[in-house]
Amino acid sequence: MSSLSATIQDVFNEPGCGKNANKSEAERKKGCTKQLQPGGAAGGCAFDGAKIALQPLTDVAHLVHGPIACEGNSWDNRGAKSSGSNIWRTGFTTDMNETDVVFGGEKRLFKAVREIIERYDPPAIFVYQTCVPAMIGDDIDAVCKAAREKFGKPVIPVNAPGFVGSKNLGNKLAGEALLEHVIGTEEPEYTTPYDINIIGEYNLSGELWQVKPLFDELGIRILACISGDGKYKEVASSHRAKAAMMVCSKAMINVARKMEERYAIPFFEGSFYGIEDTSDSLREIGKLLVARGAPAELLDRIEIVIAREEAKAWAAIAKYKPRFNGKRVLLITGGVKSWSVVAALQEAGLDLVGTSVKKSTKEDKERIKELMGQDAHMIDDMTPREMYKMLKEAKADIMLSGGRSQFIALKAMMPWLDINQERHNAYMGYVGMVTLVAEIDKALYNPVWEQVRRPAPWEKAGENWRARAMRQMEAEAAALAVDPVAAEAARREKKICHCKSVDLGTIEDAIRAHTLTDVDGVREHTHASGGCGACSQRIEEIFADIAAVPLAVAAE
Repeated sequence: MSSLSATIQDVFNEPGCGKNANKSEAERKKGCTKQLQPGGAAGGCAFDGAKIALQPLTDVAHLVHGPIACEGNSWDNRGAKSSGSNIWRTGFTTDMNETDVVFGGEKRLFKAVREIIERYDPPAIFVYQTCVPAMIGDDIDAVCKAAREKFGKPVIPVNAPGFVGSKNLGNKLAGEALLEHVIGTEEPEYTTPYDINIIGEYNLSGELWQVKPLFDELGIRILACISGDGKYKEVASSHRAKAAMMVCSKAMINVARKMEERYAIPFFEGSFYGIEDTSDSLREIGKLLVARGAPAELLDRIEIVIAREEAKAWAAIAKYKPRFNGKRVLLITGGVKSWSVVAALQEAGLDLVGTSVKKSTKEDKERIKELMGQDAHMIDDMTPREMYKMLKEAKADIMLSGGRSQFIALKAMMPWLDINQERHNAYMGYVGMVTLVAEIDKALYNPVWEQVRRPAPWEKAGENWRARAMRQMEAEAAALAVDPVAAEAARREKKICHCKSVDLGTIEDAIRAHTLTDVDGVREHTHASGGCGACSQRIEEIFADIAAVPLAVAAE
């Protein structure tokens, strides 16, 4: 583990990291040596971070050395896409058991590598270290070296056991594995003055494919994308690129900086979210390539493409702007999206009431201030209760976030749109900007919100759904402040559905006594929310019988 400790120390001392640059030498040393507190890896461990950073490499086998739950919890947790092989979506694990904990799992790991090579013959295998084998002392570096010599294939150790830190640290440890074992190990078939790398882009929902046609038209070749839709040979020969674009500095700044240091590949951090940011990124790529020897006429061609694509995109979103007038957005995300998506939303005519910066760098925050002003509402860590209250009080009309926050918005009966890695729509580039605006419009004006906010027939007539919810929240908060124990006991004893305590008798008696003519009438009589199976089934049965028996006949 000594080599892992040295790698972690090197990652924490990364000069390209904005947070690290603000620390003194003593603070950096202290930060690297202090023990993690319980819960320090909440939101993803180092193994999880390494896996999601490298799994979009599509033609390699990703073998997890550890108990089967490690692979089960991390499998396919990014919505990345592949234009070729799908072996990256196959879950490989050594499935360590109690016997392996006692006697070691190195032999099991070697056998797993051999089986993958014999059955699938991938160009390379990535082996991920997890907590259990790391704690018992399994040396995956030695096993990978032996397998590499035995089978003549690259077998890459990724030393990122979960207990060493957070998901973000795992991203950087994955980058270190590429720098040490992959990048620079092969040569491309040919090179051109237009070769670039894109680093920290994962091709979520096929987003890379929305900008790649622009590069193809301009004659710019993406030599390697690290790691969305990436191929092993492309990454291995990526050291011959002329320039690079860093998409997510929070994850892989160490890769971009060390490639610049070792191979003299200049890079910049840019974004393909939003019309103007996409144009700025294309211009910056052109400038770097021209500085490295590409013909100057490349800049003119870039301007022609930008003018055409911008005109099409602005025309496509123009019809949405009047509908977005006065609409407010709460953006709960992190990293590069904390500022790149802000620019896109502002272009659509939306107002930003706040953006989260929990996973953002100092440079990300400075960009937010440039876009939203010095008084920008940057949220370090918003609790679910605060998020819920903000939506309930109508301080925002829609929330853009990841899947873990969607239920807060749904409970508040407010529109929500997935903007994180699990999403199924691609929002990158000029085409992606139009898609993003269209999806926000769909969410905002979906008729379901008007329906769910109406008072139910058995509730107080004329009471606004928002006022009712606020009144209930205030009552619960007051009771909790007076006597927390009694308030919690009352909450637990509260009946949600009364369907089992109401006897409707025969359907004829129910009609005669209560004149139940529709589902709403049955619900009002039984105080039934439809929340339990018995309640829903009983309502359906009653309504079906009512429909079959005319009221005039039943009343005789």
